[in-house]
Amino acid sequence: MRNTCLIVTAVAAIAATLPTNAFAGRAEGHRVTTLAVYGDAPYFDKTPGSGDQKLQQSREYLATPAFIDNINADPDVSLVMHVGDIHSGQETCTQSYDQGVFDMWTQYRDPLVYTPGDNEWADCSKLPGEAPGTNPAANLALVRSIFFAHPGYTLGENPMKVTTQADVGARGAGDSTDANYVENVEFVKGGTLFVTINNPGGSNNDTDPWFGIAPETLEQTVERTQRIAADLDWLDYAFAIAQRESDIHQVVIGEQADMWDSADVPAHETAYEPIVKSIADHTAALGKPVLMLGGDTHKYLSDNPLSPSNPLSVYHPGYNVPNFHRIVVQGSAPKMEWLRLTIDSDVDNGTSATSFGPFSWIREMFN
Repeated sequence: MRNTCLIVTAVAAIAATLPTNAFAGRAEGHRVTTLAVYGDAPYFDKTPGSGDQKLQQSREYLATPAFIDNINADPDVSLVMHVGDIHSGQETCTQSYDQGVFDMWTQYRDPLVYTPGDNEWADCSKLPGEAPGTNPAANLALVRSIFFAHPGYTLGENPMKVTTQADVGARGAGDSTDANYVENVEFVKGGTLFVTINNPGGSNNDTDPWFGIAPETLEQTVERTQRIAADLDWLDYAFAIAQRESDIHQVVIGEQADMWDSADVPAHETAYEPIVKSIADHTAALGKPVLMLGGDTHKYLSDNPLSPSNPLSVYHPGYNVPNFHRIVVQGSAPKMEWLRLTIDSDVDNGTSATSFGPFSWIREMFN
């Protein structure tokens, strides 16, 4: 088990400096929260033609309005979370496509919290010869300009106020570049603190050289270094709030990467170690249930990779954090689906195939 004394001290120091209105939302006593979680959608159809043609032919893209209606029809859902990848890595990253997804998302009646995936920006240069690659840094800026044009508010028909790292960083908290990360947000709802970080999968935390040209450029090195630093600062900030506020009973982390990708080799997951260590140390120090929601690998999975008994712990060994759990949501293939996640602070459901402490969930298939 890792020693958490240092992180407890650091979190206590941050918490002592936080203003009482340091975060958006409040825990209004006991309230059950139900949210819809999905990612890696809409994807392309595997039909002949270039990447751009595949996008135009995408049944999932065309079915997205009906998918949104399906979620809107659930009277208990009060929040939607998309954990990244709005198209596949075989399509050109374009403003018109991103805008098309954004326009459809305005039909969500409930607030939509979105954290970017690798296919929207980090992997935009890695297309397999079917369509031209584009600069990842420019595509991240594009994603921010479309999906985060109103910092401090979610997407959807009825946006919700959230706290964005851009605002906190502008006030001098964290590294000098933290104010760039408008996509990192946190808020409290029904006794749960939600926090998102920009943590892309698919390219080992953006270490695969852009355009396949090694060594990586200075621009890529700066991107990754500054983003990881911002993510770590944001986790520090969020968990300090969770430590200080007695009416916060659990934490939900939203991010994209599967940092324990069973189809990969351990050496290709090492760039995620700083994020894994921060989450593990903070969770152990907090002592409350922490659930991480992600996507990336397209195959539904519910487990605790921070348990030494989990075979996937070989990717990030040395941890033992029993109050941690993660869910990888099912990706686009073979069908679209969403996870109906219910959080009840007054209930302990135990750990099962569909529950972890105050969390319980159902996989909702959409044909």
